[in-house]
Amino acid sequence: MDQLIKKVEQWSIDKGLDKGNSFTQFTKTIEEQGEIAAALCRNDIDELRDGIGDVIVTLVILAQQNNMTLYECLEQAYREIKDRTGVMSKDGSFIKQADL
Repeated sequence: MDQLIKKVEQWSIDKGLDKGNSFTQFTKTIEEQGEIAAALCRNDIDELRDGIGDVIVTLVILAQQNNMTLYECLEQAYREIKDRTGVMSKDGSFIKQADL
């Protein structure tokens, strides 16, 4: 995974995206999330895999543009959720204890 992320980061540098506008990059992430939604609606596993990968690419670049790494961001998020308690709703969403 580390090598693949480094390849994405280098691709971003080669294309000048690492110096791009973070808001523009964020909107690209949202666009790619829409493709995930479409793939889920169509039950298209190949497009779902591609969409998830595309979202990760956009997030790697967004982190890079802000002098962060995807690892740092994921590590911070995990620290926040690791001890979280809550319940699963009827529709399969996790509701944290603080929101109950």
